This record gives sequence, structure tokens and C-alpha cells, in this order.
Amino acid sequence: MAAIWAGIDAGKAHHHCVAIDESGRRLLSRRVANDEPELLELLADVLALGDEVTWGIDLADGGAALAIALLLNHDQPVHYISGRAIHRASESYRGEGKTDAKDAAVIADQVRVRRDLHPLSTGDETVTDLKLLTGRRMYLVADRTRTVNRLRAQFTGIFPALERALDLTNTRPLTLLTGYQTPAAIRRIGVKRLETWLRNRHVVRPDRLARNRCPGRRTAALEPARREAGRHVGAHAGEGGDEPQPAGRRARQGHRGPVSRPPHL
Repeated sequence: MAAIWAGIDAGKAHHHCVAIDESGRRLLSRRVANDEPELLELLADVLALGDEVTWGIDLADGGAALAIALLLNHDQPVHYISGRAIHRASESYRGEGKTDAKDAAVIADQVRVRRDLHPLSTGDETVTDLKLLTGRRMYLVADRTRTVNRLRAQFTGIFPALERALDLTNTRPLTLLTGYQTPAAIRRIGVKRLETWLRNRHVVRPDRLARNRCPGRRTAALEPARREAGRHVGAHAGEGGDEPQPAGRRARQGHRGPVSRPPHL
């Protein structure tokens, strides 16, 4: 009996597995539930096809975690291939359009012909830590994006000219907005004092930011609403400034420490 290559197109509730021989001929194609008894049955059936089986899978965690754990516990070599790599490779394969069965067959054949795929293993603390950190960072980035979007929506209502002039995804404008959010407040402090205030908070190029602020015309009818909305803008600006990023990048953007908020708008 010859070597076998098996590819698993992993899903949340179901997986599709295709096993091929050294010539690429399909020996097995099966859709199985993401459940231990069915996965163990699939493992036994694939092992019965050859002396040595090499597995490939398109997920390294999540819905594929159970399948990977079962394979590794049975001393099966498992290689990870990314979904992007599968998509690129599938363009060179004939047959049906994108289906789970085709993707599983592509995974199996890529594991057969490639030697640069990453093998998965248990007990790798570094990989586990990276997954936790990556998941945490994704959550923080998504939360920051929501905060900046809320800030932009509120700021457009009270100071649309300045909202257009400032990049609210950058730390420097957010530092400005933690202290001054309304046209009246920015007019009142003036360019020189605003430049000093920004420099004291370690903002890079405070002179440029202070000159580029856009106070606009006075609109007395909007001032009460602006004062009230300005309090919310200042609070959201403080939240939006906490972008998860390396220390070196924070220093280059000029946000080297906590931003203190003045007692006035």
C-alpha cells in the first residue's frame, strides 16, 4: 500500500475530506460532522487506504480545533495551508467551481506536492500565546474603529470643517480633541497656546497641527449644542487614542504618555 494525502476543508459544523494517492487520484471524498465519533470514523477509513497518511487543513483553530487535536493525538502529521493559498492554487485545477469537495482536493494535492507547509503540533506555548494576543488585538482594533466612527459622527454635527481637516484615525488629532472640541474653544486658546499645549503632550509637529486647525465661522445658534456634544467628543477621543501598537510607533506618532484633559472645553 502506498502513501496517502488527505485534505480537510474545515467548517464550523461540518468538514469535507478528500484523500488522494501519489498520482492525485481520489480515493475518498466525504462530508462529516464536526463531532468526535464521525471524525474518528473518518480517520480509521483514511488510514485503511494506505501505509502512511499526511494531512492538510485550511484552519489552525476555531472549528478545526477538534479535528486537529484528534489527528495529533493519533500521531498523524498535519500541515496548515491558508485559505488564500488554496484560492490561488484552485485556479489551476479543472473541474467544478468553488465547492467544499474541490477545496479539500486542492488541499490534499498541495500537501502532496509542496514541501514548505507549516506542520501543526500540540503543546506549542508560543503559538498559543500568539493566538491569544492576536485575538485580543483584533478585538481592540475593532473596538477602536467603532469608537472613532462614533466620534466622527458626533464631530461632524458640531464642527464639520475640522472633521474634514483632521484624520481621526491618527493619534495626533485625537490628542487635540481630548482638550478642545468646539470652534469657540480653539479660537479662545489661539495658535501659540494651542501649539504649546500640544508640545507639552509630546505631539509630533505641534506647530503644523495648531496652524491647520479650522475654527470656521461663528454660529451662535449652535454653540449650546456644540458645548454639550463637545463633552462626548472629548470622552470618545480619549478612548480612540488608545490604539494597540508597538511602542516605537507610538513614539513616532508623538503619543508617549497618558493624555491629561484640561478642565475646560
